[in-house]
Amino acid sequence: MAIRKFKPTTSSRRKTRLEDRSSLSKEKGPKSLTINKKKVSGRNNQGKITVRHRGGGFKRRIRIVDFKREKFGIPAKVVGFFFDPNRSAYLALLQYADGEKRYIIAPRDLKVGSEIVSGEKVDVLVGNAMKIKNIPSGTVVHCVENDPGKGAKYARSAGQGIVVQGVDPTGKYIQLKMSSGETRLVFGDSLATVGQVGNEDRLNVKLGKAGRKRNLGWRPEVRGMAMHAVEHPHGGGEGKGSIGGPAKDIWGNRIGVRTRKNRRTEPMIIRRRRTKNRQFAKK
Repeated sequence: MAIRKFKPTTSSRRKTRLEDRSSLSKEKGPKSLTINKKKVSGRNNQGKITVRHRGGGFKRRIRIVDFKREKFGIPAKVVGFFFDPNRSAYLALLQYADGEKRYIIAPRDLKVGSEIVSGEKVDVLVGNAMKIKNIPSGTVVHCVENDPGKGAKYARSAGQGIVVQGVDPTGKYIQLKMSSGETRLVFGDSLATVGQVGNEDRLNVKLGKAGRKRNLGWRPEVRGMAMHAVEHPHGGGEGKGSIGGPAKDIWGNRIGVRTRKNRRTEPMIIRRRRTKNRQFAKK
């Protein structure tokens, strides 16, 4: 996908870069594949704010996306591509041979009218889904399952791609190189979709003005240095003082320290994405 530029009629419009959605379908997708989305504004079931700076924005509906691709052996035709306000990637609407319609994450270079299929072992074509143990080494994939049959967990956002590196010596796992640089193992029976996720130019988007950020459901964020000392560890001082020591969040926790504590999946990571600042790692 391309990026739209604008004439510099204003200072904010000069640097604005937005997505070019001219290739998307002008029609609305099937209403049956959407459900209502309730606004929670960053609050949990007790009404307490757990995610700050959220609220407002346009109304949205949740698109039901097929992350499992369990319709083995039934070919599907790509009807069109649609915008999803809840994610960075676009959606491809599939029309299966049995008449059912489903949304999937739209991969790069997939065309309207193309025919794709999922199965245990199918042709290595963009959009086809199969067990990752049957995908040749060096192939770029997306929508990879962590546990077989539980749906895709990895590489679902715009521009993401995972490289299949080969079979683990045990023969049970497949070695993958993630887009973050991490190398990890997944079960060989997990499903993966061939190709890279589309809309790879999204990282070049610049909203240009605060109003667009508010429309996306984000509220203003105040700098810690602008607060009083009792409100933030960075606050206080005469004039524009330094923060004094390492950066901290509003609760006094250090920023940039590794917080991963999932020891259950620790053996699945062969090479970490972080190679620097290892002195901050918790053992």
